[in-house]
Amino acid sequence: MSFSELFDSEFKQRNKGHFSAIVRVALADGVVYPEEKAFLDKLAARLEITESEYEEILSDPLKYPINPPYSYVQRLERLYDLTRMVHVDHHLEDKQEVLLKKISVALGFTPSNVDYIIAKALSLVDKKVDADTFIYEMQHMHK
Repeated sequence: MSFSELFDSEFKQRNKGHFSAIVRVALADGVVYPEEKAFLDKLAARLEITESEYEEILSDPLKYPINPPYSYVQRLERLYDLTRMVHVDHHLEDKQEVLLKKISVALGFTPSNVDYIIAKALSLVDKKVDADTFIYEMQHMHK
């Protein structure tokens, strides 16, 4: 196996784990609502999840290991990506903040201030800031 194949394989597995974690969040209340399904469809395409992998993960999201972000910056990077997807596509409409809150708590953000985190994240994405600015602003939002 070449180095590039190894990298592609690890990248694909990480994407499957990331997608699986989000599916678990969507399934936490026992139902995947149409708005959540639309978001999952878009996310699967962006993460290069094939249709067969998508169906397999939906049927058994526990099959793939979760690749949790270990550092605060990694959690902010994932929040940035997800917030941009939700905000740009507007698939979740009224439920976009609810799903972002669920995902944020799953990423490790504190439930007591998740409302503030999501409001700030959506505000920054609305301003079309880049990832570095997003991370800086999120890290310094209390100053």
